Amino acid sequence: MKVMDSGPTVLTALVFFWAGFVCAISFMEAWLKFKAEGVTLPVGLSIGKKVFKALNRVEWALFVLVIIVHFYFEIWINPRLLLVLILFIILVMQTFYLLPRLNKRADLIMAGQKLGRSFIHVQYISAEFIKISILVATGLVKFQMVR
Repeated sequence: MKVMDSGPTVLTALVFFWAGFVCAISFMEAWLKFKAEGVTLPVGLSIGKKVFKALNRVEWALFVLVIIVHFYFEIWINPRLLLVLILFIILVMQTFYLLPRLNKRADLIMAGQKLGRSFIHVQYISAEFIKISILVATGLVKFQMVR
């Protein structure tokens, strides 16, 4: 296999790894920690803040790797570039709008304030579903290129 032929393989592995990482954190760890014995709401929120900050940083690193792979293997000439742009917009939205608002809300709850339901969680979860869909779709398309 020539180096240039390995681009779709590398990209496939990268986007499936990213999708699995997000699914494990956002759709398992996020709510499962609250089921553990002895984990109070403030403790769970504190853990969540740290975990989602780390997740966000890892996602930015993975996004940069996706961009590098695209450039290095010249996979830019296709209509799926729009999907990469959407991933970028989602990451920016999560980093600079959703996560700070969720962190502020968590801080208020940990400080003892009683807050009502928030639409911000629905927005974050919706962004995660869109992100996962794009990553899986991209991975499946690239997987077809590998075969």
